[in-house]
Amino acid sequence: MNVLRAALGNRRGLILLVCLIAWLAWQAFLFIAAPGKIAEGFPDRQRVNALITLPFTPERFHILVFQRYGRVSGTDGNSVELRNIDKGQLGAIARYYWVQRIEPLQQGG
Repeated sequence: MNVLRAALGNRRGLILLVCLIAWLAWQAFLFIAAPGKIAEGFPDRQRVNALITLPFTPERFHILVFQRYGRVSGTDGNSVELRNIDKGQLGAIARYYWVQRIEPLQQGG
């Protein structure tokens, strides 16, 4: 309790505490918003293919991030085709604030 009182009595400590609270709030928002970005209809198997939609045209950075999760097979406008993703990783992909929607990739797509 003395640490908290010292932090609140010190300008630097207060700034650090506000930054920590803001960061925790942002992480909570990402955690809560992620499941709503994942569409229904993914097959019941461990590896799936997905169409990931962004609110902008993906750049090299975004493609490299997605390659950590699966094989990028192409882009079309604001969407990225990502194949062979571990289904358990869909939530991690959805946590990126710049991911708008994750849908199953249709056969032949």
